[in-house]
Amino acid sequence: MNNQVIQHLTIKEFTSAVGGGITPRMVRHYHQLGLLPQPVRSHSNYRLYNENDVRRLQRIVALKQQGFQLNHIREILKVEPEADTTITLMSQLQQQYRTVMQQISQLRQTASALEGLLGRDRDCQIMQAEVFSQLKLLEVETQAGVGELENLWSKLDAEVHTHPEVFQESLQWLLPDLSDRSEIEQHLISQMVLACGDVSLVSFLRLGNQAIASTREALKLGCQVVVDTFSVAAALDNTRLAHLGCQIETLINNPHVTTAKEAEIAFWQHQEWREKLLQLTKGCVLVIGYAPSVLLEVCQGIQNQQIQPALVIAMPIGFSHAPAAKRQLMQTSVPFMTIEGTLGGGLLAATALNALVESLLDKPDCHCYLS
Repeated sequence: MNNQVIQHLTIKEFTSAVGGGITPRMVRHYHQLGLLPQPVRSHSNYRLYNENDVRRLQRIVALKQQGFQLNHIREILKVEPEADTTITLMSQLQQQYRTVMQQISQLRQTASALEGLLGRDRDCQIMQAEVFSQLKLLEVETQAGVGELENLWSKLDAEVHTHPEVFQESLQWLLPDLSDRSEIEQHLISQMVLACGDVSLVSFLRLGNQAIASTREALKLGCQVVVDTFSVAAALDNTRLAHLGCQIETLINNPHVTTAKEAEIAFWQHQEWREKLLQLTKGCVLVIGYAPSVLLEVCQGIQNQQIQPALVIAMPIGFSHAPAAKRQLMQTSVPFMTIEGTLGGGLLAATALNALVESLLDKPDCHCYLS
């Protein structure tokens, strides 16, 4: 596209030049929100766009793909990139983050209230029906009304003493529609949600490059299982793994290293562990639950064709290195399982492998994950 065309783009040519699924309707919406400046008009009153408009919309698309909401993008774009405004931008982003966290907190409270109702099993639902009927009639404008509301919740909560919790019934009401997932993947998701109690985890779980198929084949062959710390090793199902002939090896073999901070520092300070990582057996399963630098080193080793694992379960904890390491992993060709962003931890990483081992032993001939 030559410069003459770039200076006079119609809205259709504009969206085509930007790509990313942008439509003319979205462009008009961005004008209304103040994300895009109003364009000049032709003699026939058509909107005309130039190269600067293309670059600005490309920035909007890129930021949106990274998870920023439109109102936050508008604030980011207010800062002129030519000026030395790092401190201003950081302060602005910090304020946006606090606002988002406040919104998340409010939504979490609403979600908790809904979970308290939807998560009830059948034995609790008789009392729940009675509570619902009384809620409709309840007047809560006075302190007495608020007390009456608390009494209704107490009646509902009293039912939990009559029987153990039926987890699968609760999950049926709370989990999103997983009908497009294989039976093995549904089991994996359920186990991970139960491990942390957070249903929203489903939205951030990522499996790629035939992760389940590759793992099942490796486990059948009695592959080596390598974990980053003893805390992860302790949470693995050693009995089932031993039955499959899989040996567990701990990379950071210091039993006193139990936290993400300790694992990160220890891995950086000991060159022998970095060297040991690059000598892993081909077709092993890597389980990283704490140290993001271990995952970064794994990605580098994969890129340099020094290691070739059958699966990388990557759930390190961290606020800068961990999300970056996970993004790097998802760009490799190896089978992977990870949780986008900062979510993770040794228990979740171990639970993921345990669920895959369990489904392999319970359903060795199942091929639902291949569809």
